[in-house]
Amino acid sequence: MASAAPSAWKRWIRPEVYPLFAAVGTVVGICGYQLIRNITGNPEVRVTKENRAAGILENHSEGEKYKEHKLRRFVRNKSPEVMPSLNKFFSDPKIPN
Repeated sequence: MASAAPSAWKRWIRPEVYPLFAAVGTVVGICGYQLIRNITGNPEVRVTKENRAAGILENHSEGEKYKEHKLRRFVRNKSPEVMPSLNKFFSDPKIPN
């Protein structure tokens, strides 16, 4: 069984697989960030027993603060296109002269 580990290592750790590792690593990082953000900052998530005993709280300001995070404020007035100039180039009709 000792010879199986190096062959598996050579099979999966190649330059062709690096983009796959990067994509999966990015997705795992985003999921971990969202999990930690929800556990620590979401007003509806209560981890400790004292907070769970409080019941339903009407804390609209805390919920609004959680909802309006920095990324949402940054992209609020941006165009929802990935490549606006390329989209404009292909979608605007050319007027013949």
